[in-house]
Parts: sequence; C-alpha cells; structure tokens
Amino acid sequence: MCEYCGCQSLTTIDDLTREHDAVVDLVSRVRDAHRAGDTDRMARLARRIGAVLEPHTQVEEHGLFPALTDDFPEQMAALEAEHRRIEAVLEEAAAGTPRDATWPDRLIRVLDLLREHILKEQDGVFPAALAALSTEQWEAIEAVRARVGTRREQPAG
Repeated sequence: MCEYCGCQSLTTIDDLTREHDAVVDLVSRVRDAHRAGDTDRMARLARRIGAVLEPHTQVEEHGLFPALTDDFPEQMAALEAEHRRIEAVLEEAAAGTPRDATWPDRLIRVLDLLREHILKEQDGVFPAALAALSTEQWEAIEAVRARVGTRREQPAG
C-alpha cells in the first residue's frame, strides 16, 4: 500500500497498514471462493476479516478518528458509518454460513466498499494524521492499541 508520505514510519500507522494488507489478502480469497460458489469458505473468511478488523476499528474509532474530528468531522463520521455497514454484513457470518441466498453477493459488494474505505484511510486519513497530530495525540492512540491489542492474520486457506 501507500509508502509515499512516510506515515508508516509510525508504529501506529504501520500496524493499521499491516492490518489493511491482511484484509486485502483475505478479500482476494473471498472473491476466489465466490467465483467457486463456496459460500461456506466465504463465511469462514468473513469471520477472519472481522477478527482482523475488530481491534483495528477500535484503534481508529477510539484513537485516530477522534483526534482528527475537529479538522475533518464529516469525513470521520462517513468513515465510521462505513465501518457499521461493513460490520453488519460480516456479522451475518458470525455463527456460520448465512442461509440468505443474497448474502454472498452482498458480501462482495461490502468488500468493494471496504477496499475503497482502505484507500481513503491509506491515502487520506493516515497522511493527514501524520501532518496534524501532536505527540500527545499519538500517545493516546497508542494507548488505545495497547488496550485492544492486535489480531494479525496468519496465512491459511
């Protein structure tokens, strides 16, 4: 992903970017499963995406986004709304493969949104944060990460 602004030199942004990379890999696997008509595999992968995004979203919504809200209120609200839309579709697979025949296509559409969302963060939010946030704000974001931890996705089918 993005490497042009230097924001990945910050551990916080590097961690968020690594999570984005893991999610993008999983999204590719969901697309493969969709093409193969393997809804069970799509559901398993959706749960894995959700597991990566859970702490990631907490860091953003309780650390990064609040630090940027004064300068970018509409953008931060829109990103949080996208989080809710993405979570809602992923959550449908939490207990197993959804029986709703529309779920696989809805999942693909929400993963398209997720990919666009990641690009907004990588190309907009992260560079803006690098330029705008103080040391104290970064420390507050790091404290959120320390509370919620990380969920690194391991390569697997």
